[in-house]
Amino acid sequence: MRPKERRDGGQTDLLRARLDQILNMDHALVKLAAAIDWRFLEERLGEVYDDDPGRPPLPTRLMAGLAILKSMHNLSDEGLCERWLENPYYQLFCGEEFFQHRLVFDRTSLTRWRLRMGEERLMALLQESLAAATRLGAAKPADFRCVIVDTTVQEKAITFPTDAKLMQRARERLVKLAKKHGVMLRQSYARVGKFALIKHQRYAHAKQFKRANRQLKRLRTMLGAVIRDIARKIAGQPGLMQVFGLSLSLARRVRDQRQRERGRKVYSLHAPEVECIGKGKAHKPYEFGVKVSVATPLKRSRGGQFVAHVKALPGNPYDGHTLATILPAIESSIGANLGKIVADAGYRGHNAPKDKTFKVHVAGYKRGLTKAVKRALRRRAAIEPVIGHLKTDHRMGRNFLAFAQGDANNAVLAAVGYNFSLLLNWLGLLCAFILAMLATTATPPLRPRIA
Repeated sequence: MRPKERRDGGQTDLLRARLDQILNMDHALVKLAAAIDWRFLEERLGEVYDDDPGRPPLPTRLMAGLAILKSMHNLSDEGLCERWLENPYYQLFCGEEFFQHRLVFDRTSLTRWRLRMGEERLMALLQESLAAATRLGAAKPADFRCVIVDTTVQEKAITFPTDAKLMQRARERLVKLAKKHGVMLRQSYARVGKFALIKHQRYAHAKQFKRANRQLKRLRTMLGAVIRDIARKIAGQPGLMQVFGLSLSLARRVRDQRQRERGRKVYSLHAPEVECIGKGKAHKPYEFGVKVSVATPLKRSRGGQFVAHVKALPGNPYDGHTLATILPAIESSIGANLGKIVADAGYRGHNAPKDKTFKVHVAGYKRGLTKAVKRALRRRAAIEPVIGHLKTDHRMGRNFLAFAQGDANNAVLAAVGYNFSLLLNWLGLLCAFILAMLATTATPPLRPRIA
């Protein structure tokens, strides 16, 4: 069933005052809510619903507004619920007419809504942020025809993986699952496994690697014994085999993998989609998460350096081989044809389409460069602080959403929060400028003449 969308009917209540009567309507968040085309979001995000009978879902403006506020102010789902309940401006932004003393949604509704929307429909929020920037005068449509493209790593919320810790956690998960479903194990290795892990960590810290490897071998032996014991006990029971299937598969992969092994490895049991990515950073040689492509305009707009497109790229592809997928998506996001793309030296040998009218300029080439191209290549570093803000202020630095779909959703929502935060600052500056102009143009009061 489609959601019952909210419309401001102008109704009043004898015992309650409307939010637009008690709040400052010149507040930047109120003006931002008025600048967003909620009808467009209702059409794009409402495509996932059908006309079948049933309980109607929550209004699109409420859920989209909550997603924008969460990413814009770097809040968790729980923190967003607390802030929404005590902040009347948040409630007005989400379409409420009267102040609500209780939550009109559940915290789990945010998770289910994100999963239902997916990356493709959440891109409508990013498109609306760019359209709102154009309508408010913070950017011009021509600003998005020349873009800078770069990649970064969106890290997952996991601890630093080691073979010893992974094998210990895999054994503990299997033992806990067996206890939950009544599978009696020959031995759980709870006490000796814990001490073996402690000894391995101490020997490795002291650089006594032969002793550390001996304890690592003990941990691998214990994990293998638990795997074989469970496999024997659940043989011939389809129900238990289905319950233990994923955990046993991950445990076998953890037991068989080695430190310097190349190929697909498991770095986290609760997030097996995590990849090990090296970006050449001296302070952080390896990052564990997913590669994300970010595109920003080459020329800084009046409202700031907006994000034109963002996309998660599972599989850790080579940067230059992502342009064939990224560039058509950027054109679809901004609604115009690209004219110029600037990238760093990691995009050498790119696979951008040859039949397009745009030109890809890669840093490092010296021959045949005009002054405009040299100026554009010097401007390429403008994307780096944007990536820093996305990671520090808008939840891209540590992703807490589950699965590969959570990686894609979190990257898009981080860009949405960043763009809307720039619009919020732009509206605040406009309000301050207008007030300052009114204060300077106001005629001073006449003073009485002293005889």
